[in-house]
Amino acid sequence: MPDELLSIQPESVPDGNGRLPDAGDGDRDSDRDASGNGIAGTVDGGSGGRNGSGRPDLAIGAFTPHGPWTVDPSDMAWRFPSATSPGIDALRSEAAVMASQLVRPKHLPSVARVATVGYRLGAALLPWGLRDRGTPSSRSGLSRRLRPAFERLGPTYIKLGQIISSGEGIFPEELVEEFRLLRDRVPPEPFTTVRRTIEEDLGRPLADVFVSFDRVPIASASIAQVHAATLRSGERVVVKVQRRNVASLVRLDIAAMSWIAPQLVGRIPIATLTNPPALVDLFAETIVEELDFRLEAQNMLDIAAVFAASGQRSIVVPRPHPELVTQRVLVMEHLHGFAWGNAAGMRAAGIDTAAVLRSSLIAFLEGALLYGVFHGDLHGGNLMVQRDGTVALLDFGITGRLDERKRLAFLRLQMGATTNNLSVQVEALRDLGALPADSDVEAVIRDLGLDRPPVDPTTLTADQMVAELRDVTKALLGYGARMPKELMLFVKDILFLNGAMATMAPDVDILGEILAVVTYFTEHHGDQIAREVGLELLDTPIDLDGYRAAMGFPDESDPITFHDLQERRELIRRRLQDRNEQRSRASFLRVIFRLIRPDRG
Repeated sequence: MPDELLSIQPESVPDGNGRLPDAGDGDRDSDRDASGNGIAGTVDGGSGGRNGSGRPDLAIGAFTPHGPWTVDPSDMAWRFPSATSPGIDALRSEAAVMASQLVRPKHLPSVARVATVGYRLGAALLPWGLRDRGTPSSRSGLSRRLRPAFERLGPTYIKLGQIISSGEGIFPEELVEEFRLLRDRVPPEPFTTVRRTIEEDLGRPLADVFVSFDRVPIASASIAQVHAATLRSGERVVVKVQRRNVASLVRLDIAAMSWIAPQLVGRIPIATLTNPPALVDLFAETIVEELDFRLEAQNMLDIAAVFAASGQRSIVVPRPHPELVTQRVLVMEHLHGFAWGNAAGMRAAGIDTAAVLRSSLIAFLEGALLYGVFHGDLHGGNLMVQRDGTVALLDFGITGRLDERKRLAFLRLQMGATTNNLSVQVEALRDLGALPADSDVEAVIRDLGLDRPPVDPTTLTADQMVAELRDVTKALLGYGARMPKELMLFVKDILFLNGAMATMAPDVDILGEILAVVTYFTEHHGDQIAREVGLELLDTPIDLDGYRAAMGFPDESDPITFHDLQERRELIRRRLQDRNEQRSRASFLRVIFRLIRPDRG
């Protein structure tokens, strides 16, 4: 049999060491389509199947119609206090306390760890500075050197790289593309280690739980790796297994990051704007929660419940197993579908990819704006599309949760953007914490020039564009602007969905899509929006001219597509790149010296 598949017949018995005897043949790739870009088919027949109208848990969650088991939250023992667990609410509170302790200012972090990080990053940065800096390949060269350095530094830096990889529109394109390799191509842990973790957490030999278990993971990432398996009861499942010793390494790295982050504030202007301490806080909160798979399983139930409550059935969530969920092991329903990037395969199967993207955006906005819960890490590795056009959402380790005040601020922000109401937008940003609580809204609008006609960047020289950005940054810093943690997650997800238009809906009229989304919210949630933001704002017509001007097409009457926007963005990118390449190369060693000793020349 293939080495990558462990198989055991029902009558077989593991030996005294819990080893499963190899038997039979298996094809672990049999679920994949001919292109290898995704899995063709849906779980148990997709929208049809053997159980008539579907399982009763569809009333409480957006699940597949005929999954392998029925979700009953009251019957999931891992959710409640027991001899081995304090219960979900207590676990979430404990994770928050741990995160706050890790980022609490204290003395120097582990010298050994700081030295290791410095060595790895220095080994990447020094050759780049001597050979590539200031050349046309500067960004790509830096990205290629940083990615393996992050990989060698372990799970915390791999996770940071994965967050960067999903920051399309925030981070440089070359960095995003290179760090995408960290999503599911991280070297996996040995199978013996994986088996030991599973058996320790489940308290029994692997053979007592699974009839077959794929040795080679489906994906391997920073915190965990994922294997396909079949339970003794016959269900095909996915098993997420945490890397051993990841928790201790994460604690060391977060402590180091929290010590370094405040040193950047005030020394690098853009670092002040992005608020490095808040970034570390966000990173600590998310990665600490990811270290307990019981919290992730609860996130799956919560987001599935939000989709069901909103009547949203265009997205499905895999069912977590009623029993096989622990701190380091998560067994869940095995979903199948086309890889998110395989738009050609979807279209060949008759799937309307533009409709898929629109429904995904609507579902995301409904969760965030109306319920205060949303998936916080959307990227191509966390979504796939089933044969019936529904989107399967995966990996719930990072979930955005908004209290009522922040949820209402997000809702006002979106409504203000739709109607081009600057005052409402700035007030909402202030309430979110992006601006100090005592900020004068009208003064912010005036000083940032938000009330002036938009400037078309394609009409500016590279130096003029840089000057514009510098002036805006200086004004924002003067007001004490920050990027709140929740806003970071929200914006990152929105930028991902925007970037997905390149493959999913490149020729769709963007303004038409905006109008369709606004119409959907007005028709389906108009009463709630009117109660929460006021009827006056809801009744204000959508300002399509404002959208045209903001995109740089103030005098354009024809449809605006993603291709049109890409052409403009590429022109701006080339112009800025040419400017950077024409500037003389600064001394790399002096730059490093200034970072180390910013008080010296």
